[in-house]
Amino acid sequence: MLTNALGRQPAATEDDLTLARAALSRSSIYVLRRLQLDRDGESIVMRGRVDSYYHKQLAQELVKAAAEGIEVVNALQVVYTPKLDYVVESR
Repeated sequence: MLTNALGRQPAATEDDLTLARAALSRSSIYVLRRLQLDRDGESIVMRGRVDSYYHKQLAQELVKAAAEGIEVVNALQVVYTPKLDYVVESR
């Protein structure tokens, strides 16, 4: 984590938020493109629901790379939703 001369991390700016949103919007994973990002003081907070812990981690890494040096708070919820493709009807 980067810090400034006073030992504090830099505050999240609108530019950081825009870069982070752009990174998620370019994802090939649809659910990541729907996540909500907000500034909270010096941090960027991610909110929303994803289907797996892999998607939760992937979203976090995309945002961290886009907003380098800014703290990312991952408040995403993992909610598994069974896909209808996997449901087998019994006769």
